[in-house]
Amino acid sequence: MRKKPICAGPCGYLGVKRFLDVLLGGVLLLALSPVLLVCAAAVRLDSKGPVLFRQQRVGRKGKLFWVYKFRTMYVQAPANLATAQMTDSRRYITRVGRVLRRASLDELPQLLNVLAGDMSLVGPRPLIPAEERVHTWRRQYGVYAVRPGITGLAQVKGRDNLSDWQKIRWDRLYVQRVSLAMDFRVLAATVVVVVTHRHYAEGGQTVQAPSVRMQGSPRKKAS
Repeated sequence: MRKKPICAGPCGYLGVKRFLDVLLGGVLLLALSPVLLVCAAAVRLDSKGPVLFRQQRVGRKGKLFWVYKFRTMYVQAPANLATAQMTDSRRYITRVGRVLRRASLDELPQLLNVLAGDMSLVGPRPLIPAEERVHTWRRQYGVYAVRPGITGLAQVKGRDNLSDWQKIRWDRLYVQRVSLAMDFRVLAATVVVVVTHRHYAEGGQTVQAPSVRMQGSPRKKAS
């Protein structure tokens, strides 16, 4: 019996998607190079430590890769925790880091990850390996069929104001409907979200989980 393709959405588009990632990623890297240089200089002058922060993340098919970001925290910050998992993430964030994170400028070095083939411009955000519960959901719903993205459907639908389960719901929907039109809609919405700072909240915020249940999700037992 012939096996079904690994991707949940239109498989034929993934090749086109990769071509567009390389093309647009290269153009953006050149166009934004002055911004990258200014950000790098600001990080260097603001606090001790490297300009770039490197951390292992989970990519397509569950493979690990190194993601690059502008360093926005002091070097004393925990290295292998997601920001939301820190007790008080704000005390670790530098002055320049607050500006970069609010404007999402800290993510720009991930254009290098896009060109390297580890990431896409659009896709589910890459997570650290320690977020085991979310990885279980992602594997269950086929999220790792596509490359992780610099921005994604979950980021424009709520970003920091979504629970893990809500993000999974949007990630799954993206994988099911991935297309050129979807990607351009997400990119356009990302510009609006970044400019208006919509859905932005620093780590540690508690959010109520959604009442919408996806097929195959666990039911709560009656007490």
